[in-house]
Amino acid sequence: MAVVREQQSSFGIKPTCQALGVARASYYRSQSPRTEPREVGRHPRALSAEERHKVLGVLNEERFCDQAPGEVYATLLDEEEYLCSERTMYRILEENHQVRERRDQLRHPRYAAPELLATRSNEVWSWDITKLLGPTKWTYFYLYVILDIFSRYVVGWMVAYRESAQLAKRLIEQTLERQQIEPGKLTLHADRGSSMTSKPVAFLLAELGVTKTHSRPHVSNDNPYSESQFKTMKYRPEFPERFGSYQDARGFCGEFFPWYNQEHHHSGLGFLTPLEVHFGQATKRQEQRALVLRRAFEKNPERFVRGLPTPPALPEQVWINKPRAAAALSDSEALGAVIGQIDSSSQKNGFHNCPISNDLESGRDLPMDQNQVSEDLAQ
Repeated sequence: MAVVREQQSSFGIKPTCQALGVARASYYRSQSPRTEPREVGRHPRALSAEERHKVLGVLNEERFCDQAPGEVYATLLDEEEYLCSERTMYRILEENHQVRERRDQLRHPRYAAPELLATRSNEVWSWDITKLLGPTKWTYFYLYVILDIFSRYVVGWMVAYRESAQLAKRLIEQTLERQQIEPGKLTLHADRGSSMTSKPVAFLLAELGVTKTHSRPHVSNDNPYSESQFKTMKYRPEFPERFGSYQDARGFCGEFFPWYNQEHHHSGLGFLTPLEVHFGQATKRQEQRALVLRRAFEKNPERFVRGLPTPPALPEQVWINKPRAAAALSDSEALGAVIGQIDSSSQKNGFHNCPISNDLESGRDLPMDQNQVSEDLAQ
């Protein structure tokens, strides 16, 4: 700056600053340095600290915490209240590090995972609604299906032009009557669709003594049996891309569900049909299959390296999110079975065994291949 002062009288301030690459504003500031920092006063139109605090509080209210400032601004105007401009709302949010996806700040209630266990038919039902594509774009038919999760038997279904709580209520009421369900004996599970959570359905179930449960939002695994049944239907070779009419949709379902209930050998049922399991015919069918396998074994035993084959077993219980008590019991039974196997193996090898707690029953069948367990113990 001293050079500028020396040459300004000869060449002038502007040419001298340009030649030296010095901003004129910097030169002028050097001529009158401030000894104290300049106080920045509040603009007369600016909000006070109390007003800004109030605006921030309104923006973070429960009804506004997931809304954009424009929505908040318009809502307040409709309520005959003006706090500040939309831009000021953005500035206040930015000062408080809240300028981002405001929906992330919304705290939704935590829904507990449903835990349902069924050991027989007509103990737990699952129901859902799926869309069937109509003849033209944006046209649909709605298929309502009620399924017994233990037997996978479709106890009720209906095709409709729309999704309606009243239609769902009528289907559930007729199905309960047809299956002769007694009060307090059934749990009906569904997702959180509008028909499933509607008051008409809730009042009907309460009146008939049926317990209702719901899936967590956006968790399809909380309703697996209905989702699986829909997939089985929609992956059938004869399932059309679109249905030409309501009669076509109803006609297809009228053929599919008898096949599904009476002829479809379900892998989750030991390849029995839902009808056989639902109406107590599974044991007889299993005995027939065991007899066929025994005859085949006796005819050619060398072909069965693992011994006498047995038909696939029917699960004794099914669940939606296995209840903790049942899971703990299964773990205890499995541990007892393993201890029993070890105890038996040790006795064969002449080892002395320590007493085992009476809470665990030894000698139960393991939930795995016995031959594999024996090989593991031998190693």
